[in-house]
Amino acid sequence: MEYSVSRLISEMIRYNAGDPRRIHHALKVYAFSKAIGGEERLSPAQRKILEAAAVLHDIGIHESERKYGSSAGRYQELEGPPAARELLKPFDLPTEFTDRVCYLIGHHHTYDGIDGIDYQILVEADFLVNLYEDGCTREAARSALERVFKTETGKGYLKSMFFTE
Repeated sequence: MEYSVSRLISEMIRYNAGDPRRIHHALKVYAFSKAIGGEERLSPAQRKILEAAAVLHDIGIHESERKYGSSAGRYQELEGPPAARELLKPFDLPTEFTDRVCYLIGHHHTYDGIDGIDYQILVEADFLVNLYEDGCTREAARSALERVFKTETGKGYLKSMFFTE
């Protein structure tokens, strides 16, 4: 099967059938990742990896809940990469591509040791969505701004979303 992010989104939706909240979450993280990646001028190869990782970043949640009774980030990081590999396999992508996507999925709740702009943007995009979906306080948003956000675009989005008056 020929790869396109649209096809990957369709596969993610099928995988998460019956769970519209998680489907919507993944699509929002994908949208923020795509926008931040464009503004931060990632190369086409970096953007392709980032966008695939964003679509699939929480793909391990159902298996985490089944195995551990929890959707905690550490379980998602364990269960996400194997599920992502299975979803990516039919696309016959280069090993380096799949490995990096799985690495990002397996670390997207780990905020120390961020080793690339793709990783940083994925973390920021997930934070933007989670802060909103969780109804965060201004203090929580400010803490994330100070501790997690590094890109100018991500910082700007966070400020626009949570600090205008």
